[in-house]
Amino acid sequence: MVPRYTNSDMAAIWAPANKFRIWFEIEALACEAMAVIGAIPEKAAKAIREKGGMMLAAINDVEIRRIDEIERETRHDVIAFLTWLAEGIGADSRFVHQGLTSSDVLDTALAVQLMQATDFLLRDIELVLSALKRRAFDHKFTLTIGRSHGIHAEPTSFGLKLAGHYAEFARNLDRLRMARAEISTCAISGAVGTFAHLDPRIETYVAERLGLTPEPVSTQVIPRDRHAAYFCTLAVVATGVERLAIEVRHLQRSEVREAEEFFHPGQKGSSAMPHKRNPVLSENLTGLARVIRSAAIPALENVALWHERDISHSSVERFIAPDATITLDFALRRLADMMENLVVYPRRMLANLESLGGVIHSGEVLLALTRAGISREEAYQIVQRNAMATWTSLDEPNSLNFRTNLDADPEVAGRMASEALDQAMDGRLHLHALDIIFTRVFGEAGPNAQ
Repeated sequence: MVPRYTNSDMAAIWAPANKFRIWFEIEALACEAMAVIGAIPEKAAKAIREKGGMMLAAINDVEIRRIDEIERETRHDVIAFLTWLAEGIGADSRFVHQGLTSSDVLDTALAVQLMQATDFLLRDIELVLSALKRRAFDHKFTLTIGRSHGIHAEPTSFGLKLAGHYAEFARNLDRLRMARAEISTCAISGAVGTFAHLDPRIETYVAERLGLTPEPVSTQVIPRDRHAAYFCTLAVVATGVERLAIEVRHLQRSEVREAEEFFHPGQKGSSAMPHKRNPVLSENLTGLARVIRSAAIPALENVALWHERDISHSSVERFIAPDATITLDFALRRLADMMENLVVYPRRMLANLESLGGVIHSGEVLLALTRAGISREEAYQIVQRNAMATWTSLDEPNSLNFRTNLDADPEVAGRMASEALDQAMDGRLHLHALDIIFTRVFGEAGPNAQ
């Protein structure tokens, strides 16, 4: 966890104090469930809840160091915690952890932490969606050039570009909700998952109160395919962040300059070149996306454990769970702010759109010629010939634009009305279906609807 990219609220989820509070909650709930079914005295369950609750409410760095000190001797983190807990609870502590195994606590606690972290991430995606929706409607009819292979293709709308990213993040919101549901799993089933020393009702009791679902078959651990699916989902979300960041980076290039990150008063772009306005936020997001995606492969490799359990997954998850969620939280918040404040240059977009002398209308001219009765093969040759003549002479003195070349072509003149050519070369043709597309993406409601 790098402090530079860490939101303190998200970091608190992975802090030792929160982890130990969750561990205690699991143990206390299990004791309460045992008391309900008569497995331990009700008075003992209440004492464990009261005394342990006070200990965990007041847990501080001194207490955490005490637990660490015990772990250095026991070489076992859960036993160290239980030993520290027993020091404060006293005789009733003999009822704590009855029939449970360490993974019951560790895996169930990890599920709670991932749920807590995911709730932040879901809110973050909502922030991104809100920013994208507003900017998409702001620029719904702002003409810009669409590019394929990095080369000018046909006109589009800048709002439509943003609507595409909105649709992707809406899918990512659904994916993350499903990943949260899959990871929200509880295991209180004992040493190899057989409930040999536990009543299954205890697991149900704990699960319900933590907002979890009992794992159908927990060998000794919750199967790691769930975790693999979760971290792969984070990787997909991160890739959506990068796709939008790369678009901003390209649009901010000096030769393009159609949009750029907001440049704050007092901001400096370079120690050597005072004129620089670099896309530092979107470049940062590209790098962070790589870090988040790096969690996917270890999570997939964690699925194949030996028999009922080994601990090869444990060290991996100590890294990837906090790092991936904290980093994605930062990235999504940064992306939302970047898009909310993105500076857009419609006139520059229009200038770029017209910079190739009109050849971007070649597709519509091709269709117009076929409607005039010319075969598609012949029409393609005519249009390409005039487009290439325009393209290759752009930097020459007195170069002719695409329309002038078409007007001078004897195979076009007299076979196609001038008005039809005007219509074919009107960029607004490419905006006529925007209402339909926007309704598909955003629904019938306007930009301010929730």
